[in-house]
Parts: sequence; structure tokens; C-alpha cells
Amino acid sequence: LPVKKKPRTFYSAEQLEELEKMFQEDHYPDNERRREIAAVVGVTPQRILVWFQNRRAKWRKLEKLSMKGNRKYPTSS
Repeated sequence: LPVKKKPRTFYSAEQLEELEKMFQEDHYPDNERRREIAAVVGVTPQRILVWFQNRRAKWRKLEKLSMKGNRKYPTSS
């Protein structure tokens, strides 16, 4: 049987702003914290879990890119 994918969740600007604020506080919220965030944002804790996983992946990618950039142009002292 094919696995049914969940429909994509679209977040409003206000929801994203709130999620980004929470991400700045903690990159790895625990189960209880995810439930609190879900209540504030208005989606399920599972959606919060996935959003944080994706946001951490984006964060790591940006970190890696900024590290490459720093090596490419070393600061002269």
C-alpha cells in the first residue's frame, strides 16, 4: 500500500515570526515545549516537530556556507 503523505502546512507570517522567535531561544524544544508552541501557533505538535527539524537543517546549511565564506576570504590582521 502506498504511504499517504500529509498535505503541506502553510504558515502565516505571524506564525513564522513566532516560530523563528522560539527557534532563537531553543533549537531543540522538548515534547512539552513543542505542545506549548503548537498551542500558541495553532498547529499540531507533530507539525512543530517537523518545522524544527527542517529549520535546524536550514540553520546547519547556513552555518556551513558561512564557514566556507570565511575560509575563502581570510581576514588580514
